[in-house]
Amino acid sequence: MPLKGFNHRAEALAIPPTDWYRSLAAAGLRNPTVHGPARYWLQVEGSLTRELQLRCTRSFHVDVTREGFALPTREEARTLNIPERQYAWVREVHLCGDGEPWVLARTIIPLATLAGAGRCLRHLGRKPLGAWLFSNPLWQRGPFETGVCHTNHPAQPPVARRSRFYSGDKALLVGEYFLPRFCH
Repeated sequence: MPLKGFNHRAEALAIPPTDWYRSLAAAGLRNPTVHGPARYWLQVEGSLTRELQLRCTRSFHVDVTREGFALPTREEARTLNIPERQYAWVREVHLCGDGEPWVLARTIIPLATLAGAGRCLRHLGRKPLGAWLFSNPLWQRGPFETGVCHTNHPAQPPVARRSRFYSGDKALLVGEYFLPRFCH
């Protein structure tokens, strides 16, 4: 029986397939959830990690669920303008507030970005990526895209946001998937 519960939790905390839209309004035509309480979180400027930390009553931490070289999805590779079959550093984490996962995050870091100063991105461990990005003035964020998730479990995130960060010719893609508590 415990194994069933584990699979249930793992499924609930899996990042679902997502359709991405360049505007909140376009995503809202597909799923009106983006216009409810989730709207605030989908539009937060600056570091989402910092904003979540401010909402905690006790503690904030990052749980790394998957990290290593892997193939990005075809759509992620296109967004980053890298070859579809090129490996990248893929990092998936849970951003947890007060002991509970609040946001699932997926970062795609192309090989070229891992060169030079970017080498440290493979060794973040439980440190938030946002702390590194927002303390480094050479990195800038591109526009947000709003995601409508194809969920197969009621505890999966219904909406998401993502943005490209870039510094010169280096880039990475950060997707943040909001668990239902932020959408109701």
